[in-house]
Amino acid sequence: MTTVTELVLAMTSFVGTHLIMSHPLRAPLVSRLGDRGFLGLYSLISFATLGWVIYAVMTLPPQAPAWVAGRAVWHGLAVVMLLAAILLVGSLIGNPAMVDPTGSPRFPQNARGVMAITRHPMMWSFILWASVHAGVWGSPSNLILSAGIGGLALIGALGQDAKKRRMLGQPWREWESKTSFVPFAALISGRASWRAAIPGMVPLIGGLLVWLGATWLHPALGGPPVGPWLWTG
Repeated sequence: MTTVTELVLAMTSFVGTHLIMSHPLRAPLVSRLGDRGFLGLYSLISFATLGWVIYAVMTLPPQAPAWVAGRAVWHGLAVVMLLAAILLVGSLIGNPAMVDPTGSPRFPQNARGVMAITRHPMMWSFILWASVHAGVWGSPSNLILSAGIGGLALIGALGQDAKKRRMLGQPWREWESKTSFVPFAALISGRASWRAAIPGMVPLIGGLLVWLGATWLHPALGGPPVGPWLWTG
């Protein structure tokens, strides 16, 4: 039977291998294995450690949470999860931080859509997910899972900024000056336009569909009804 200690070890292996292979070991591994070989090894280790985490969570005995948020909080945070879904979908469109096969990513003249909200929309979608889940349900397994996912996304975003500055230099620094690490900070400071921050139809509709699908599946994955299914129930 899985223990909390095993879940900690599984999550540590998932987070640790991601960070090590993304930064200090990436260059030497690519030089030895090539880009495709490195990607294959990275994917294999990622899926293996993630599988261990999922197995540990699914087989851990039920635990009494230290806290459970009130119903009003669940309603409010459902809207935060919708924002996270929009950020996730929007991050896949015109994101200069994504891997560019040409090695010369194009930077928009001005930040628009989710990029005006934060230059790391994908990472912040995971950080928001982790924060919401930790806030509403304080069981040991949920806190370990949330801390691992949220911490990996936060460290990954910080590391990505440092790596892009080193690799791209001034173009990335100029992009940083037009955007913000923390969501909405560039908008509040006036570096980005509130009007430009309105996501397009694809992030809005795609994010809504992801949010509806994820909240609908929530009970099937062992959680309580959430989002619109909580509102209508």
